[in-house]
Amino acid sequence: MTEQERLERISEGKLWNDTDEYLAHQAKVKDLMYDFNMSKPSETEKRAGLIQKMFGSVGKDVWINQPLTLAVGSTVTIGDGTYINSGMTFIDDYKITIGKGCLFGTNVTLCTTGHPIDPEERAKGSMYSFPIVIGDGAWIGAGAIILPGITIGEYAVIGAGSVVTKDIPAYTIAAGNPCKPIRKIDGHDKEYYFKEHRFDENE
Repeated sequence: MTEQERLERISEGKLWNDTDEYLAHQAKVKDLMYDFNMSKPSETEKRAGLIQKMFGSVGKDVWINQPLTLAVGSTVTIGDGTYINSGMTFIDDYKITIGKGCLFGTNVTLCTTGHPIDPEERAKGSMYSFPIVIGDGAWIGAGAIILPGITIGEYAVIGAGSVVTKDIPAYTIAAGNPCKPIRKIDGHDKEYYFKEHRFDENE
């Protein structure tokens, strides 16, 4: 399988296997990732430059904390003003699109790739990949896992530790394993910021 054939198979939703070209690209990206993860806290400009080299497209005022794990990098686009906390893992063999102003807690995993259940096929190293889309303003809680082919709607909130196996609509709070919608974001959230703590108590 050539690299072009691998990419075509992924885009068609078919099974694929590693190619030498793909593994060589991974090796280069992992060197950049190592430099990013080993940089000093004061080396903000160095990290900003490495982020631009690692990812396909990065907007303005994007912040990513260390450590970071990724496989490809060039498949990921990140919108303006997005904040990614420490321990982020991108299983990014296919496209991951992150909107503007998103917020990611610690140890979040975005996984575009899986393997067949059949043990004989899995032993061949076969994989499948489907894109992930995170809408503008979404908040993904600590430890959440987003599985292949998932779309999180704009301004949705995903609870900590959730495993997201189905699309989550915009302006929706969802949590659990498997992750399920709990309620829509509404006027209550304009009045209370945490449980029964009101915004006006801070004035």
